[in-house]
Amino acid sequence: MRTEQTTPDQPGSDDKAARLAVTVFPVLVLVAGVAGLLTPATFAGWTGSVPYLLGVVMFCMGLTMTPLDFKGVAKRPWAVAIGLVAHYVIMPGLGWIIAHALGLPPQLAAGVILVGCAPSGTASNVVTFLARGDVALSVSVATVSTVLAPLVTPPLTLLLAGAYLPVDAGSMMADILKTVLLPVIGGLVVRLVAGKVIDRVLGVMPWLSSLAVAAIVCAVVAGSADTIKSAAFSVLVAVVLHNGLGLALGYGAGKVTGLGRPASRAMAFEVGMQNSGLAASLATAHFSPLAALPAAVFSVWHNISGALVAAWMSHGFRRRQPGRARTGAAPVTAAEEA
Repeated sequence: MRTEQTTPDQPGSDDKAARLAVTVFPVLVLVAGVAGLLTPATFAGWTGSVPYLLGVVMFCMGLTMTPLDFKGVAKRPWAVAIGLVAHYVIMPGLGWIIAHALGLPPQLAAGVILVGCAPSGTASNVVTFLARGDVALSVSVATVSTVLAPLVTPPLTLLLAGAYLPVDAGSMMADILKTVLLPVIGGLVVRLVAGKVIDRVLGVMPWLSSLAVAAIVCAVVAGSADTIKSAAFSVLVAVVLHNGLGLALGYGAGKVTGLGRPASRAMAFEVGMQNSGLAASLATAHFSPLAALPAAVFSVWHNISGALVAAWMSHGFRRRQPGRARTGAAPVTAAEEA
């Protein structure tokens, strides 16, 4: 099946704002991680705030959503279903394979697997935008994967990480409902009720989310600062492999199922970029701060790699369409670009 979703002709101002966001965000998170590592005592009491910080991130996500996001799912259920299956099969499977292949200790292995079982990352839509991908499909997959997370993430984690550490799937499901689904629904309701007011401050939402994620990373790193030096290299290798293979296999899944280039770009980021804030929160609550370390590293790395891959994809798009870029002709469709 081929979708006819067009690749949006992004305005220059929106493009610059998106590039600024994906450039500043990983830097901000990296600085927060370094601060937690160098002065862990300063942030020792932050661990208990991690679920609330995640709630802020998800509430901000809800504020940016509209009923159109859900209508997009109804218009292209097949494409969205492919994205969901690819996301919840590829990343959990890769997490288990990588943890096993690298011989990671139980806490880190469970953390890597939990990252893989998380829903799509909150920055995936922005990166898809920069890559000249199918933004509508990206938003639809991210929205549904987040809504389904309470039902999918706990049993997947139990299945794949249960051999490493005890997993209370019921308690994990309750936590996801409280820290993810309820804040998202709350944000959506506020947007519906006070849409005009929210529209005026929408530009602040990504930065507020970025600060909350940075605080989560700071708390996670501070909580496991004593053991990070010995585990840092193996965690970095696991994260780079997990993210890189996820991006590649996500793109491949789109191409194999005939979705075309713009949709395949969206699939790459929806599969390869995870809600690492949720993974860090769940790991801290159900395992240990050390188990949350892969999520903290993933939070920095997947934004860097996502921005680089998006720049490469965008460059290839411009190179293939020189006449359209000069003349301002209509954007290509997925069928044209496939």
